[in-house]
Amino acid sequence: MIELLQICIGGLVVGSIYAAIALGFSLVYRVTGAVNLSQGGFAIIAAMIGYTLSVSSGLPLWLAIPFAVAATVIIGVVLGAFTFVPALERLSNANVLMLTAGLLTAIEGISLVLWGSQPYAMPPFSGETPLVFGAIRLPTQAVWVFGAVALCIAALWYLIAKTRLGKGLRACAENPAAASLMGINVARMTLLSFALATLIAAISGVIVAPTTSLQFDTGRLFTISGFVAAAIGGITSFPGAIIGGLFLGLATQLSTAYISSLFSNAIALLILLAVLIFRPYGLVQAKVSRRQDTRDEVRAVGHTTRLPASLVMPLAAFALAIAMLVPFVVTDNGILSGLVIALILFMTLMGLDVLMGYAGQVSLGQAGFMAIGGYTSGYLVINYGLSSLLSIFAGIGVSLACALVLSVVTLRLRGLYLALATLAFGLLVDSCAVGFLDITGGPSGLVGIPSFSVAGFEFATPRAMYFVVLALDVIILMGLAGAMRSGFGRALKAIRSDQMAAAALGINIIRYKLAAFLISVTLASLAGSMYAFFFNFLSPEMVGTGRSLELVAMLIVGGESTLFGGLLGALLLTLLPTVFQPLAIYKTFAAGALLVASFLYLPQGLYGAVVQAAIRLVRSSRETVAGKNSSETSARAL
Repeated sequence: MIELLQICIGGLVVGSIYAAIALGFSLVYRVTGAVNLSQGGFAIIAAMIGYTLSVSSGLPLWLAIPFAVAATVIIGVVLGAFTFVPALERLSNANVLMLTAGLLTAIEGISLVLWGSQPYAMPPFSGETPLVFGAIRLPTQAVWVFGAVALCIAALWYLIAKTRLGKGLRACAENPAAASLMGINVARMTLLSFALATLIAAISGVIVAPTTSLQFDTGRLFTISGFVAAAIGGITSFPGAIIGGLFLGLATQLSTAYISSLFSNAIALLILLAVLIFRPYGLVQAKVSRRQDTRDEVRAVGHTTRLPASLVMPLAAFALAIAMLVPFVVTDNGILSGLVIALILFMTLMGLDVLMGYAGQVSLGQAGFMAIGGYTSGYLVINYGLSSLLSIFAGIGVSLACALVLSVVTLRLRGLYLALATLAFGLLVDSCAVGFLDITGGPSGLVGIPSFSVAGFEFATPRAMYFVVLALDVIILMGLAGAMRSGFGRALKAIRSDQMAAAALGINIIRYKLAAFLISVTLASLAGSMYAFFFNFLSPEMVGTGRSLELVAMLIVGGESTLFGGLLGALLLTLLPTVFQPLAIYKTFAAGALLVASFLYLPQGLYGAVVQAAIRLVRSSRETVAGKNSSETSARAL
């Protein structure tokens, strides 16, 4: 019994932090209708600044901690003013969610540059000696955690319920348009909610720092845990966010103690998926709910710039010819391997573009299906001697089976709940990849995977693999391009614009969404298998949640709804660290910053910019030729 109480105390400590982060999620969502995934990033920034000031610089805690919190809030307000607030005026809520994922990635990148990848440990505020209550031992830092979180909850309640600012926040939460008509500055309220969420995250980060190992990517754990907690409790409800955080903390600690630490996260995620099935809006629902299938404001999907039909075939032939010549020109194996990786990722990016770009269904778990395909293929080839092709088809089959099970959840969800379900699935696959030691090799990875081979021909070199992957990409691109120009593609675009309107036009929403989902799963599984064959090895880090977020960044930077744009994003984010090795440490920051910048200033991605430049060049050339012909005609007439 004493052991159970100690475990529950540990669960409540962890759950209190999750509850505080979830409270920030709920606050921003209620005011703006958008999810702020950068929450955990601000928590780790505050913790790292606090560590630097108190441990490295020797400042007293009473000075270092408030300074760290204040500095983090200032950083958050600046980032919110220049990214989050403008994004709400231009982007859909789903795209705002992905923009904040870019902010989180950029914050992780800055943390990596400033503090490196090594872990840091901050000493407890009141010493190591625990408080003893009979047989119960309570760490002193737990008292700080409980007190700080309780203070945050009480202060937020007072602000919302008793102050003029709180009335403004409540008005924006209930009806932003009406609030604006009543003279409330909605943009200012939005920034205030972002600042308050940053403040809560910063306090949580510095308070929890002595109880955990601090690394540049620890913020992702805080973000995911807070997001999951908010979804379980109900993201539109402050009490729900608190209940969800405490419940999640207890569930993970009890699972770690009585089942296995390897599967504690998996169990928590299964609980989340069950909640999404039976109570998709959480255990506690607020009175005010937002419609998820369309936008509250006019933030319509922009028109994608297309190449003129007369230029498509010539440019495609030219690009293919260049691609065929590249292996004979590039002699550096490092760069050629980077090209192969980019082409492999392009496979899954085409599938992701069908799902996100054309159908408008947010997916944050694409790498999970890469993992399923890669591990299935590698395991069958190593242990059963199956051929490469058969193992790839087996991987696709297993991936599709998992996708059909997942679709029971995802096809019922929209907006942030769909993003959360796919994120939960990806994290669940991560946990299984680490926990199933006999199948995946655990954290060390699956080793000894042979190179890809067909009919006795082995493609073991980067050059040989380059041509195989290029051929597959060309075939897939041609097939999908035809499909997107057909009625199938038009139906997906209608679903992306407005599901209710598409249904009113007689489009079978479920069938088309499922078809797009299965296409993306098939291509992700194929890419995962080719990834494993190329590296002769596969580990959880190679196909984890970080890879899913990187794929989203590649697609957005390259250009959504284009099919080809993903290749540009993949080439940019894959080759830059390879070509500029001294700058490799900036890759994480660059990926996040490029994602944010693309949403705000390059909405059609690199592909749209290139196409617009080509159109202007052709138009200018035609005008020059026309002007020259006109001059010659005038001269003859004279």
